[in-house]
Amino acid sequence: MDGLRKLPLEAPERISGITELAFNMWWSWHPEARALFKRLSRPAWKLSGHNPVKMLGEIDKGVLEEAAGDAEFLAHYDQVMEKFQKEMKDAGRGWFADNVCDPNALPVVFFSAEYGLHHSLPFYAGGLGFLAGDFLKESSDLGMPVTAIGFMYPEGYLRQKIPVNGWQESLDEPLDRASAAISRVLDSSGKPLLVKVPFIEPPIHVEVWKIEVGRISLYLIDTDIEANDPWNRSISAHLYIGNLEQRLRQEIVLGIGGREVLDTMGMKHSVLHLNEGHPAFAITERIRERVAEGMSFENALRQVKETTIFTTHTPVPAGTDVFPFALMEKYFSSYWPALGLDREGFFKLGMNPEDPGAGFNMTVFALKCSSHRNGVSKRHGQVARRIWHSLWPDRPEDKVPIGHVTNGIHVPTWIEPKMDLLFNRYLGENWKAAHDRPETWEAVRDIPDKELWNTHYWLKMKLIMRIMERARQRWIEDRPEAQIILGEGVMLDPNALTIGFARRFASYKRASLILRDAERLKRILNDKWRPVQIIFAGKAHPADDPAKHILQQVFNSGKDPAFGGRIAFVEEYDEQLAQYLVHGVDLWLNNPLPPLEASGTSGMKAALNGVPSLSILDGWWIEGFNGKNGWAFGEEPGRQDTTTRPDRDADDAEAIYRLLEQQIVPLYYHINGEGISTGWVRVMKEAIISAAAQFSARRMVKEYASNYYAKCLLAVKG
Repeated sequence: MDGLRKLPLEAPERISGITELAFNMWWSWHPEARALFKRLSRPAWKLSGHNPVKMLGEIDKGVLEEAAGDAEFLAHYDQVMEKFQKEMKDAGRGWFADNVCDPNALPVVFFSAEYGLHHSLPFYAGGLGFLAGDFLKESSDLGMPVTAIGFMYPEGYLRQKIPVNGWQESLDEPLDRASAAISRVLDSSGKPLLVKVPFIEPPIHVEVWKIEVGRISLYLIDTDIEANDPWNRSISAHLYIGNLEQRLRQEIVLGIGGREVLDTMGMKHSVLHLNEGHPAFAITERIRERVAEGMSFENALRQVKETTIFTTHTPVPAGTDVFPFALMEKYFSSYWPALGLDREGFFKLGMNPEDPGAGFNMTVFALKCSSHRNGVSKRHGQVARRIWHSLWPDRPEDKVPIGHVTNGIHVPTWIEPKMDLLFNRYLGENWKAAHDRPETWEAVRDIPDKELWNTHYWLKMKLIMRIMERARQRWIEDRPEAQIILGEGVMLDPNALTIGFARRFASYKRASLILRDAERLKRILNDKWRPVQIIFAGKAHPADDPAKHILQQVFNSGKDPAFGGRIAFVEEYDEQLAQYLVHGVDLWLNNPLPPLEASGTSGMKAALNGVPSLSILDGWWIEGFNGKNGWAFGEEPGRQDTTTRPDRDADDAEAIYRLLEQQIVPLYYHINGEGISTGWVRVMKEAIISAAAQFSARRMVKEYASNYYAKCLLAVKG
């Protein structure tokens, strides 16, 4: 069942391994591999959008032939391929085998509705997807036996276009599968593997695609195939379909269909890890299979629960999917008898005691059917225990069995190459092997202030030049309106204190909070001697009009001459732009409405690259802020009236302005004779030291393995 991979031309035999390398996302977090493709042809690398499959598909054959005879290129190629092939062969070795379990144990299967691996694979909407992508990359690095399941979204999430009125247009941009690092899974006869989703009528079929993420295989389910009618073909067209029935069908295909795909491919697993509630129907299939073998429902549920981990990212009850019982009956009336249940017994699995008539709640279902449950930060664990206390009414709130594993970021992915080289000089070339140890990062204090600042300033220039280039391209293509170009960043100043705000636009994230007092903000931004500028980026969900209104307000502020061209909204936010922003701004702004930020990871990525945060005390920042690594505002965590208090926005905006005026701007511009602010660089260093180990995906994945997977694997043996 190996995948089928094709390129228009073959590389010469001497460098034939470059195709294998291009089709494994391993290259995306190894700078020496990226440099190899860039060395092959810098223009082609840039024009491909840093996508080696696209690049190799379009490059002139003569370039490859020349490279195959270039001694310097071959030396680089051999070094990269030796490292890559060694790691692929060592699939059963690593931290997991040495510390947790026999590497020959059946793998953990990880289900997620989205994965953020690289902008050339647009199967993500935001933080949930990047968390899943970072999880897979770190699992590969640690030798974790993980197999992953998700969706092939041929039309992605959305392509954003902002016209002159500032109202987001959401466009489809079909994935060019021939230019992506994906391969079709074939059956034993060499045809595309076709799988029927069990118990669903009329039938739904899926084909399967594979992405290699280092040593981890990610399988993507695709319903856009000829075997399905149009209604079924569109199930996997987009992330998070708005139509409720189609959304339910999507989650059935992901959970039940995903489990069937694994069985069809003969891929057994011992542990199920659900990343949010979207794929939770995988649980029902595990139960059904055991009931079919003669087990009672109660015993099957008990066994499945012991080997299931559910990670919730939802900080409010309204954030979970709830499907009407009538709709559930339409699709599951022929299914629940196979579980040994009647209608009432099945519905009780997803019934919220606080609102039993609302429908089948996917988070409630996942919580009831798993023994291992966690939120994604310490604070979110507390919030989740409060929200779902009614599921365990006989326990005190602090004893509700929902723990936490604070999110982390994949350090090799999110470190900028220039910063990587700097760390190599002062932390030692093997620092990545121990990057989850806090003591590794103490050597950051030894980096000369000017050297760290010069590296950061270079990244800032790179960001601004990239934004200007994007604005120029927009103007060339179809945007002659001067007002739009003004708001897209053409007047950004590399010497001004630059604030970044980039994330999915949702009302609770309060992107427009800093605009609340326009006159005060104008004075801050337009200070002649100490100017400040703000770069915004992000997408609103196509069905979220309130978020679109906020985006429009932010966008239009960039066109207002009164702000002096010091507000920019950068269109089409994706993983590549995110990289530029977290590397190049001076300060990361984060001001969601508490306690609605379950964790947040963008601030972690910024901190890793020496960019401190100005953040409200919510999510990860409660654990991360130490008084020296950035700035915090808002009440101490624990007040539960924060989302409804009418003066909350005014108080938080006032806190932002006050911190900027009294602390942040003065510190940034307190420049010595060498042209740098040693006080600011001190905060930059503290941001790196405090965040890099504690909020790494390596620490996160090790916690999942030690705290949850190890227990599940013991239950399997028992």
